[in-house]
Amino acid sequence: MEETKMFAFKVEDGKEGRDGELSIGPVFRNLLARDGFPPLYPDVATAWDIFRVSAERHPKNNMLGWRKQVDGKFGPYVWKTYSEVYDEVLLIGSALRASGAQPGSRIGIYGVNCPQWTVAMEACGAHSLVCVPLYDTLGCGAVNYIINHAEISIVFVQDKKAKQLLDTDILTTGRLKTVISFTSLSEDERRRATEFHVKPYSWSEFSELGKQNPTEVVPPQSHDICTIMYTSGTSGDPKGVVLTHDNLAAFVRGIDLFLEQFEDKMTVNDVYLSFLPLAHVLDRAIEEYFFHKGASVGYYHGDLNALRDDLMELKPTFFAGVPRVFEKIYEGIKQAVNELNPFRRAVFSLLYKHKLHWMNMGYKNKEASRLADLLAFRKVRAKLGGRIRLIVSGGAPLSPEIEEFLRVTSCAFVVQGYGLTETCGPTTLGFPDEMSLIGTVGSVSVHNELRLEEVPEMGYNPLASPSTGEICVRGRTVFPEYYKSPELTREAVRDGWFHTGDIGEVLPNGIVKIIDRKKNLVKLSQGEYVALEFLENIYLMTPVVEDIWVYGDSFKSMLVAVVVPHEETTRKWAREKGYSGSFSELCSLNQLKEHVLKELIATANGKKLRGFEYIKGVSLEAQQFDMERDLVTATMKKRRNKMLQHYQAEIDELYKSLAGRK
Repeated sequence: MEETKMFAFKVEDGKEGRDGELSIGPVFRNLLARDGFPPLYPDVATAWDIFRVSAERHPKNNMLGWRKQVDGKFGPYVWKTYSEVYDEVLLIGSALRASGAQPGSRIGIYGVNCPQWTVAMEACGAHSLVCVPLYDTLGCGAVNYIINHAEISIVFVQDKKAKQLLDTDILTTGRLKTVISFTSLSEDERRRATEFHVKPYSWSEFSELGKQNPTEVVPPQSHDICTIMYTSGTSGDPKGVVLTHDNLAAFVRGIDLFLEQFEDKMTVNDVYLSFLPLAHVLDRAIEEYFFHKGASVGYYHGDLNALRDDLMELKPTFFAGVPRVFEKIYEGIKQAVNELNPFRRAVFSLLYKHKLHWMNMGYKNKEASRLADLLAFRKVRAKLGGRIRLIVSGGAPLSPEIEEFLRVTSCAFVVQGYGLTETCGPTTLGFPDEMSLIGTVGSVSVHNELRLEEVPEMGYNPLASPSTGEICVRGRTVFPEYYKSPELTREAVRDGWFHTGDIGEVLPNGIVKIIDRKKNLVKLSQGEYVALEFLENIYLMTPVVEDIWVYGDSFKSMLVAVVVPHEETTRKWAREKGYSGSFSELCSLNQLKEHVLKELIATANGKKLRGFEYIKGVSLEAQQFDMERDLVTATMKKRRNKMLQHYQAEIDELYKSLAGRK
C-alpha cells in the first residue's frame, strides 16, 4: 500500500500505559473533518426531516416498491410515490395518537421488510414516537422480553407473525393493548386478541381510524430518541441500543460528504433492493439515505432463496449484503465458469487477469478493460440485474479473494464497511476503485474519531508495528446509551469512547482492518489464549469447509469444531472414493470426518498456526447454521452460547473420544 496516500489524519498521538493502564493508539479522523466535524444540513436535523423534505422536493418520485402476488406468482414491482407515502404516514400517525400513543411512547414493529414497515416507522417520526423494531426471526421469548423492557403497548405485525405475537406468554403480561396487521388478521387471531383485551386492527381499519381522527404532527427534536434497536446479540438478553435523531441526521450528512469525493454520486434515479432486516441498523441507515436523496427502495418478496428473481425484476443500482450473500454469488459464478468448455474457461481467466492487472495499475474499473467487460463480465453484471453501480459488504469481514473477484467481474464499485448498531451503521467505509484497500474496511467516517486500545492478554498493542488493538469510536453517530441499562453503558463507553469489542489494525495512512474479536477469546487449560473467530476465518479457507464453529473449553487443552462441509467438494470426494448417498448420509461417514480433519490440519500447517490452535476433532453438520434454529444473528454472526446448547452432545462425544486416544 502506498503510504503517501492518506485516507485519515492523526489528531492526537498515542500514549503508553503506566501502572496498570492500557496503552492507547493515536486518534484518527477523516480528512474531510480536518477542521472539525462539518455542520449538518440546516433543514435536516431529524429522521422525520429526512423524509419530510424529500416528500416536498420529490413528491412524484417512486419511493416504496413491492411485488404483488397474483395466482400464486409474484408479478412486477408496483410503487408508491413520496407524496402517496406521506399521505399514508399522516393517517397512520393520527391513528397511533387516537390509540393513545403520546410523544415518547415506544411503538413495536414485527415482521419482514415491506412498505407498511416503513410507513409505520415514518409515522413514529411524525409524532415524536420511538420506533422499536423486533427482528422477524426472534422467538416469543425475546419478543416478550423486548415488549416488556421497552414498555410497548402498540405493535405493527406481519400477518405471518401474528400468531407468535399473540402467544400466551406475551398476552398474559397485559402489556400489549393494540395490534395492527400489515394486511389483515384472521378471525381466530381477532378473537384471541379480544379475549386478552387487545384491540385488533387490519391495515385498512387502522388507516380509517386515522382518517376519522386527524391529528397535527409533533415533529421531534434532534436530541430525541428516534429508535431503540435491540441487538440480537451472541449471548444473554438483547440490549436496547438507543439512537437519536441527530445520530441518523449526522450519518446522512456524512455519507453525502463522503460521496462528493467521487465522480459517481447517488441520485434520485438510484434503486435499492432491501432484503437485509429493517430491524438491523445497516438496512435502516441505507434506506434513510435513499429517502434523503429522493431515490427508490424496492423490497424483496420474502424468500431469500429466490432473491435472484427480485434482482432481475427490480434491476437495482445499489446492493448491500453480508459476506454470506456474496460468498453465494461468488460460488455461483465460479461454478458457471467451471462448466464452460476449456477454451472459454481459459478466455475468462485471461480476461480476468488482464483487467485485474490494469486495475492494480490504478485504472478505474470501467476503464481498465472495456473489452473484458463486453466479452465476459457484462454477463456477471446481468446476473445482478444489469444496472448495479455500487456493492457494499458489511456485518463481518469479506474475504480478499471474493472482494477482488467481485471488483473485477461485477463492473461495479465494491467496498467494505464496518460498524455496529451502536455507531448507527458504517463507522468506516472503503473507497471505490482503490485496489490497495482490498481486505480493509476503509477509513473512519466523517463525523467520528477512532483509536485502538491495548489488549495485552491477546498480544495486541497499538504502539507496536503493526498497530493493533480494540477499536474505540466516539463522535456524532455513536449511541448515547443502552436503554435502561446504565451498567452496560458504563462498561461499553469509557472516557467518552465506545469500546466495540472488535480488534483492528490501523495502517499508517489511517486505513482500518478488522482482524479479530475480543469477546471470542477462550483460555485453554494449559493457560494459552485462543481467538476463536480469528481461527474460524483461517479454517474457512479450507476448500472442503463451507462453515465452521470452533469450540474451546477452559477445562480442556484442545480445540474441537463443528463443520458444515462444502457440498460440491464433498460430493466430488465421495465420487472419487466410491461413496454414494445423500449429502446428509455422506456427512455421517467417519471417512469424511477423517478427510475434513486432515484438510483442516493442512490449512493450519500452511498458516503456521501454533499447536494449541489446531483442531483435534470434528463433527459434521449437513445443515447450514441458520437463524431458524437461533444459531446465528441476522448478520450471520455465530451465537456461541446457542451453538453450544445445540451441539452439546456432539462436543461431549468429541472430547470423550479425544480423551480415549491418550
